[in-house]
Amino acid sequence: MKKFSEFSKILNHAGQLFLLTAIMLPMAAYATTSTPSAASSETPQYMFVQIADDVKVDAAAKTFRLVNVNQQTLYFSDRPVRIAGHLKIADYLKEWTAKAGKDNFGADPPNAVLSVYEPGQPDNTTAEVEITQPKIDGSDLVYNYKLIEGSLPAGGGATSLFIDWIGVGGGVGPGFHGVGVGFRGPGLR
Repeated sequence: MKKFSEFSKILNHAGQLFLLTAIMLPMAAYATTSTPSAASSETPQYMFVQIADDVKVDAAAKTFRLVNVNQQTLYFSDRPVRIAGHLKIADYLKEWTAKAGKDNFGADPPNAVLSVYEPGQPDNTTAEVEITQPKIDGSDLVYNYKLIEGSLPAGGGATSLFIDWIGVGGGVGPGFHGVGVGFRGPGLR
């Protein structure tokens, strides 16, 4: 059974490489044979998602802690160029520095929606916040926030943070790229 499992993994990896090649070849042909339209020459704007097991809000300090945050931050873009992937938290934090470009998150803090499934509540609790000064603390990620709309959770629970876009001057650095891999280049592994 172990040999079948190993063989299955090899076939799965080969299938993924074949699919990636099948996607990239037409994209490469299109990029070299057509003239870019105004829409396709736009710089993609990336949005981010972070997922954590729990959240702790300190209303007095105006901070929230994503407890046991996933060590990969998801990102995606919408039209005209759809790109999706994920990158390590350390690379995401670089988007908050001048190294990311003039329009980095540190210079222009993003808005975000904090969505929490509190135990015993029928629906998720959401709050729109402006986030600043992210800091790693063990397996947690701590943000300062300014409440824009909604209410912060009274307790914790499964949490997602949906972060507004970064574009023109900033951008996603090395990561594990999915859809649109031909535009950003292969991710680092």
